[in-house]
Amino acid sequence: MPYIFIEDIALADVAFRAEGRTLSELFGSAAEATEVVMVRNIDKVERKVERKIVLEAGDVERLLFDFLQELVFYKDAELLLFSKYDVSIEHVDEKFRLEANVYGEEIDMKKHNLIADVKAVTMHRFEVRQTADGWQATVVLDI
Repeated sequence: MPYIFIEDIALADVAFRAEGRTLSELFGSAAEATEVVMVRNIDKVERKVERKIVLEAGDVERLLFDFLQELVFYKDAELLLFSKYDVSIEHVDEKFRLEANVYGEEIDMKKHNLIADVKAVTMHRFEVRQTADGWQATVVLDI
């Protein structure tokens, strides 16, 4: 698993650390961790619906924050959960640009074992950093 949950950072929230060799892998890992907080059986979330997400930000931290917030938005606005994330990130003219296709389906209470309702991504201890092996992010979710 390219992410681990961190229990000693936030007591009322959920914290995780995601990793990836590339920024695209990091964003995919963080997206999966965010969804796994909401649904225990992520493998049962079929790829019936596709949404395209396009974002720009001045730094990778803001880009990841906004990307994860988009996933929370789709859960709230369209009752969608996602289980596959094709993410592409470019650094152009001092901005980072993300284009992602995310795949999933509408929440089905009979099929999906929902665990928690993620309300938002928080800036508390939010961090993205480059490591010797690639990239790492620490994220705290408000539930």
